[in-house]
Amino acid sequence: MSWLVLQKLAAMFIVVAIGWWAGRQRWLGEGDTARVLGNAAFMIFVPALLFRTAARLPLATLPWLTLAAFFVPTLVLTLAIYAWVRTRGAQTRARAPGAAEVPARAAVCAITGVYGNAVQVGIPMAAALFGESGLGLHLTLVSLHGLVLLTVLTALVEHDVAGAQGVGSRSEVWRTMLRNIVVHPVVLPLLAGLAFNAAGLQLPELVDQLLQVLGTAVVPVCLVLIGLSLQHYGVSGPLRESIVLSVVKLIVMPACVWPVAHWGFGLSGQPLAVVVLMAALPVGSNALIFAQRYRTDEAAATAAIVISTVAFALTAPLWLAALAHS
Repeated sequence: MSWLVLQKLAAMFIVVAIGWWAGRQRWLGEGDTARVLGNAAFMIFVPALLFRTAARLPLATLPWLTLAAFFVPTLVLTLAIYAWVRTRGAQTRARAPGAAEVPARAAVCAITGVYGNAVQVGIPMAAALFGESGLGLHLTLVSLHGLVLLTVLTALVEHDVAGAQGVGSRSEVWRTMLRNIVVHPVVLPLLAGLAFNAAGLQLPELVDQLLQVLGTAVVPVCLVLIGLSLQHYGVSGPLRESIVLSVVKLIVMPACVWPVAHWGFGLSGQPLAVVVLMAALPVGSNALIFAQRYRTDEAAATAAIVISTVAFALTAPLWLAALAHS
């Protein structure tokens, strides 16, 4: 792994440590500061980033084959994790009829197992390993990363939440789910940005600069949020679940993407390497924001981010070596 990537990882952990120390010293107050910061990220900074990304996406020139080579196996794995967690939850409730249902758990586990840190870790790694052409391909994947995965996972979790609330018949559940999806702070800016893009409009310079400033805040805010959550929850409680999700993200996901991309979509050389390394990235901070939003498994998401990022320093060279000898 290149020195540039190691420096980026070190910088990330320093910011996380600052967040942890701020939480320990109560610099941000005595209340639930992690949840407040998570809500700020989810309601302000992330929507600005997603709208700007969708509005500027070059739809006419996207490499659809390469995108499909990554997103098809990723979505299959997402649905597999989601179905497995839901099935396990149903079995638990069958054995213990009084067990409480946690409707958002399946979607939170799914996003933790598949959503990679494509910006803080992925961009410097792609730049260092693949040069300008590989970085361009990686940025194309990044541009659709949140749009595809967050939209699908939001649909799944809103369906489960609506069903658990007992809103009525199946049709009423679906209506509630669709309404919640449309006004969701992730999906709404994406839909608005895509509509803006499809209409052939361009963002005014002032608006573009405003959205860029807000979107730039996502990375430092999320890293501080991880530190605050780590100080609040620690890693001892959800350690087993977090390790399992880290293994899924670092090992299982790239192992699923590689054969599908190579034999299913015919990728080889640099495009194949970019897609596989995208899949092999550690858990991204959006998993924690998602968990914070639905007040479910925040501790497991926090621990998985930290564990997978540390372990990435070991697993990334193995995937690079495997790609070099393929």
